[in-house]
Amino acid sequence: MAKITQTAGRNALGEFAPQFAHFNDDVLFGENWNNEDIDVKTRSIITVVALMAQGITGSSLKFHLQNAKAHGVTQKEIAAIITHVAFYAGWPNGWAVFNLAKEVWDVDEGDLPYEDPAMRAHAKEMVFPIGQPNDAFAQYFIGQSYLAPVSTSQVGIFNVTFEPGCRNNWHIHHAKSGGGQILVCVAGRGYYQEEGKEAAELKPGDCINIPAEVKHWHGAAPDSWFSHLAVEVPGEETSNEWCEPVTDEEYGKLK
Repeated sequence: MAKITQTAGRNALGEFAPQFAHFNDDVLFGENWNNEDIDVKTRSIITVVALMAQGITGSSLKFHLQNAKAHGVTQKEIAAIITHVAFYAGWPNGWAVFNLAKEVWDVDEGDLPYEDPAMRAHAKEMVFPIGQPNDAFAQYFIGQSYLAPVSTSQVGIFNVTFEPGCRNNWHIHHAKSGGGQILVCVAGRGYYQEEGKEAAELKPGDCINIPAEVKHWHGAAPDSWFSHLAVEVPGEETSNEWCEPVTDEEYGKLK
């Protein structure tokens, strides 16, 4: 492993606070970061998590995000890490860290593997991948949707992307206890509607809590790509019941 060296302390504080500079450059980075009991990639992830948990979302965190990327943390991995920690360290902290991570793991829109310019622009808006065509559930959607697993352990979290006009059928999340679903909107514009209620417009940052046994649907606006995280709420004897499609007449009433 290449030896990690740091001179930031001496460069910034060498004359003003030489002892602090020594601890920063020689002990924290010199001894601690070069300790091989933990590999550098893991150490980088731990540091990002610790700073995020404290609500430190400035230049220090950005440096350690850059360090994590340099030591092999991928965009998919950092997205999963931040999402997981957000449940424990606070959702606003998650959003703040994602804004920094998007800068660090910047992808040129022209390099994204999508022919549709609008699809490329949508992918550029979010740190989560669009994923693969959602073929396994295509029969329950009008239009094309895409699915990207973010977490498949502890709590299932999936990034679901809808092309403009795409929506899923009315459906119900059944559970003897617990269960249901949480939607966290991450890009584009869409809608959520419960049976008997007006449809609610969804934009990035919106969060929808869907209890078990509530009939509902969600999807993109007619003129916009749309993505949300679908969080599976644990429960007892859970199942999904897919119902009738959202008709063109129902959907056409939305603006």
